[in-house]
Amino acid sequence: MQKWIVSGIVTVACLFGIYLLVYDMPNKENAAVPSESVSIPDTPVDADAAMQIYRSNCLSCHGDQLSGGFGPNLTNVGATMDKETIYKQISQGGGGMPKFESKLTEDELITLTNWLAGKKGD
Repeated sequence: MQKWIVSGIVTVACLFGIYLLVYDMPNKENAAVPSESVSIPDTPVDADAAMQIYRSNCLSCHGDQLSGGFGPNLTNVGATMDKETIYKQISQGGGGMPKFESKLTEDELITLTNWLAGKKGD
């Protein structure tokens, strides 16, 4: 009986450690990096290009309707986050989200940011 209790405690401790590594550590890493001001140009949104970038990079976590899944719901992200915050979240990651600054071009980051900033849950 004691072996089961010890085994359970070790398992819970390991799962908690994994949780901290995956979800908490990226926030601490981003907090240590000085915040730079980012200015996102107001360019016309190419919805088709943005959807293609989204489908290729975001769909697996945020769903085909932006309604979430593994990642959070993005249907009204523009109402809760400004463009600079959306850009930083996409490019730098954090909170369980990977960085995309080396996976997407600057133009793709801006296109995706402006498109998501327009998602206000209408």
